[in-house]
Amino acid sequence: MESLPTGISVLDREFDGGIPSGSIVALKADPASQSELILNRFSRVRECRYLTTVRSVDAVEEGLALGAAADETVVRDARGDDPFAVALDAAADLPDCGTVIVDSVGPLEAGGREEYGAFLDDLRRRVDEAGGLAVLHALKGASAERNRVVTEQVADVVFDLRTTVTGTEIANRLIVPKFRGGAALEEPLKLKLTDSVSVDTSRDIA
Repeated sequence: MESLPTGISVLDREFDGGIPSGSIVALKADPASQSELILNRFSRVRECRYLTTVRSVDAVEEGLALGAAADETVVRDARGDDPFAVALDAAADLPDCGTVIVDSVGPLEAGGREEYGAFLDDLRRRVDEAGGLAVLHALKGASAERNRVVTEQVADVVFDLRTTVTGTEIANRLIVPKFRGGAALEEPLKLKLTDSVSVDTSRDIA
């Protein structure tokens, strides 16, 4: 099983090169966080099919600042009546070792349990066939989506980005409680999310 880089050097070092091919990754994060920067890095490191269920294609492309990577990343609008079909079409079109991103997975989680479970099974099969990765952007909310537990059970890797604001300091800590085929992080990883993703070396304020 090949390890696929995440595009984030600190994570690739922690995970001995990346994430096992064929994996489904759930990225849990607060809506007001800069978690889209993590998606950005995932989209740049390999050919990518980026599904947007909330924002417009133009907004996503502007946020990704595709530039030279424009030929490698295809953004598709999944805001219509059947986001499942759009997502699976993108996964079916996934090149070898490619990445499919669903941003965010909330509208799909809002569907029926059976329909959503069937979607995840199909997504896994297609990603496994391509030897690629699927990244599900699972935003946190006051009322968790009813199928969120299914997302976390099916996911091979769970990234839990926790953002706290104290005074003038914003702290982002990445917790990896689940990592099939590898070792989960023993301690939270403090990240600096600006225009890139790096280790935050600043000291916490007591």
